[in-house]
Amino acid sequence: MNTPPKNVLLKTLLKSNQYKIKHNYYNNVARARYLGVPRSLHTTNRAYHSAKKDGIAVLPSPQEVTTILRKNEFNKEFTSGSVKSYDSNQLASNDPIEDTRCEAQCKMTPGLLMGVFDGHGGPSCAQVISKRMLSYIAAALLPPDKLKKLIDEEDPDSLAETYNDRVEIVEDLLDIYKNSFRTYLEELAANSTEAPDVKTRLEQAIMRLDQDISKEVLEPYAAKGVVNPKTLSVALSGAVVCVTHIDGPHLHVANVGDCNAVIGTMTEDNHWIAKKITKEHNAENIDELKRIWSEHPESEKKTVVRRDRLLGELAPLRSLGDYRYKWSADTLKEVAVPMMGPRAIPANYFSPPYLSAQPDVYYHRLTPKDKFMILASDGLWDMLTPLQSVKLVGEHMKGKVFFNPLKLPRKDIALGDINDLLSHRRESLKSKPKDRNAATHLLRHAIGGTEYGVDHARLAHLLSLAPDVSRMFRDDITVTVLYFDSEFLRHCPS
Repeated sequence: MNTPPKNVLLKTLLKSNQYKIKHNYYNNVARARYLGVPRSLHTTNRAYHSAKKDGIAVLPSPQEVTTILRKNEFNKEFTSGSVKSYDSNQLASNDPIEDTRCEAQCKMTPGLLMGVFDGHGGPSCAQVISKRMLSYIAAALLPPDKLKKLIDEEDPDSLAETYNDRVEIVEDLLDIYKNSFRTYLEELAANSTEAPDVKTRLEQAIMRLDQDISKEVLEPYAAKGVVNPKTLSVALSGAVVCVTHIDGPHLHVANVGDCNAVIGTMTEDNHWIAKKITKEHNAENIDELKRIWSEHPESEKKTVVRRDRLLGELAPLRSLGDYRYKWSADTLKEVAVPMMGPRAIPANYFSPPYLSAQPDVYYHRLTPKDKFMILASDGLWDMLTPLQSVKLVGEHMKGKVFFNPLKLPRKDIALGDINDLLSHRRESLKSKPKDRNAATHLLRHAIGGTEYGVDHARLAHLLSLAPDVSRMFRDDITVTVLYFDSEFLRHCPS
């Protein structure tokens, strides 16, 4: 059957209330243009565009859709600890994608680190902090003797073993970042205590990285009167962050902005519960609004947050980078305006800083009932509720066992029992998911899901839109699903 032309499809999609138009699309595009922020620090993959035949749009086939969805998927299994494995995936809407993610095992202390980073105003800040943040956190958790050893050896790579690291930073920036990190290590060693508190250290590491992003622009400028356009692009773009540290049953989640962490818990009667660990820092959070209003004069109450955005421009009310909302007006005039023009200073900019990178840190003690955690950028949560996501992963857990070959429970099993086993398996195969990777499973349902299941036409239409149009319907999506080891948690000391 012929597919209608793309302009007809778009009109249909725009009229349908099944699709969400991202409220910050126009703001982000305009901001990136007038800031002149470089679009990328490295090459990323372009989105799939539908081909045309005789002027008619030819949408991707089911096989091509699956190829698109699985392009960035990754899986890692562990042989010890409270995390058995994790699945991750990303799906771009922007070109290039502005989300990043990272995962690493601490090498000098126990603990697994995982983070999701959602950039805006370009991908620069998100890419940079994804390369640097886990090292900052791993260093903050070290006792004094190990910090001194690390400084003596000058080997920051010994801090963490990263997985699936796809981001590359240009060489001249790497030298700047190494110098900043060494200074950070020396200050940690001078002020470190024997028993680091994880919550405090997470806060300190995140805040210090954000401060270094500013220093890497301002200190060279103060010394030589020259601004490095690469460090400036990182400082003026921004990113929200959700990063977790897991050590046995102890789970800490640090959140800055509007990414979220949700735990899937199984009740005694085998029902799924979604435990939302984090709270978004946006205009829907009344406590966050009260905090911002309290930090500025009463005369600014109508301008500090307008149209549900900071100064009428930025949707997240906390983030890393975004120094356009943190530096003084004089600093912006000296550093940013010569390169970016007068609009580098927001309207109604009277009492900066307006923005903070201060994370909220949450603690949760894992129990055997906690089966998995979903860590994702807001692109997923715009399309699925926490409970919908948890139920989808729970169903996926049940169905993915059928990806493995059938194993007989014992050698002397009777033929009749084998027949019953095969009959049960054949019936259960109906629930087998299309994707082995749970993050991909979530992506498929987030984009193409309906109350009757996944609609291939809807999925194909949305995946074939050009980036400038796609961004009107959905955001970049990054998902990591961590699976917990119930037996390990069952035998942990209380």
